[in-house]
Amino acid sequence: MQIPAITIVLCLFVTSAFGQISDLASVAAGPKRQLTIPAKPYRYADQVLPRHVKKFADLFDNTPESNPITDEGATLGRVLFYDPNLSANGSTSCSSCHSQQTAFTDARQFSKGFEGKPVDRNSMSLVNLRYYRPGKFFWDERADSLEEQVLMPIENPVEMGHELNALVSQLQRDPLYPPLFQDAFGTSEVTRERLSLALAQFIRSMISFNSRFDQGRAEVASVLDPFPNFSEQENYGKRQFFGRARCSECHLPETEGKSGAARQSAFFQLAGPLVNGIDSDSDQVDGGVGAVTLKESEWGRFKSTSLRNIVMTAPYMHDGRFRTLDQVIEHYNWSVKPHRNLDHRLEDFAANGLALPEVEKVALAAFLETLTDPTFLTDPKFSDPFNQAK
Repeated sequence: MQIPAITIVLCLFVTSAFGQISDLASVAAGPKRQLTIPAKPYRYADQVLPRHVKKFADLFDNTPESNPITDEGATLGRVLFYDPNLSANGSTSCSSCHSQQTAFTDARQFSKGFEGKPVDRNSMSLVNLRYYRPGKFFWDERADSLEEQVLMPIENPVEMGHELNALVSQLQRDPLYPPLFQDAFGTSEVTRERLSLALAQFIRSMISFNSRFDQGRAEVASVLDPFPNFSEQENYGKRQFFGRARCSECHLPETEGKSGAARQSAFFQLAGPLVNGIDSDSDQVDGGVGAVTLKESEWGRFKSTSLRNIVMTAPYMHDGRFRTLDQVIEHYNWSVKPHRNLDHRLEDFAANGLALPEVEKVALAAFLETLTDPTFLTDPKFSDPFNQAK
């Protein structure tokens, strides 16, 4: 059943939010901009997880007790995420660099900020950030929590260039926001903390577990079994991922079980930042985590995104140097460079290469494509709520 929508065109007075806002006709939201949100909020809290994900989810969930996801809080976060008025000149929203169609990343190598200047690094995908156990964010992990991370681009002088205190005052005066803050937090007051909490709730709700991989995994006892919904090539590629290509050694985090560290395949996420050999010592300009911590042992380490929806998130790496997934596979096949901090699992890659034949590389790419979740890429609860009125 389609959820009835509320169209808000801000110029009239708004007295409340979800409970009473549905009684309003049209309320003004800025020149030629309309906001459409459902009268009953979408379900963001307590989303249903498949069995193979649910049994590990709590071990990886970084949601703080102080900021549980609520439907109303994430709804406010969604509006904030897509509102270009969070930038200094009203030109750039969070979604400008994180598009739903590309799994909340940017198809450009370097996104453009509010004045058209390029940013320093490729925009990371926002998929399943809730399940990154260390709970640190950005390529260099300089943010200690998602609540901290979401405010940094707003004040960044290249990205959005706004001053947070000025933004708080601006949103408090905007007739759109007090009712949404009322629903989310019990009062209409706009604060920096509430901006942070709402944006973090929305982004943490962006979970993606409805790919063909997930559908196949539900039909078998073990991830290593052939999936009935896969082609022969895709199953062959899956065997390479968990076997000869050794992708799973890094891209499956570890969980503590009765028998020690046990592999599982829910998140396809690195357990922490590492050096993957795209640069040698002499060529390493961007220090990544090491430039933040000033620890020599961490120079060149970078966080990685989940492999889920990976075919949608090109270009790849922190600097977007690889335009295609084939180039990424070829890097690990033959081009891993020596580095003093190279992850130990890649040392023999640098020395000898993987030497995967073409048929195995093609099959591996075919398997990675099964991690695409079309439902997530088109889910209306994650879409732009502005200018959707019919």
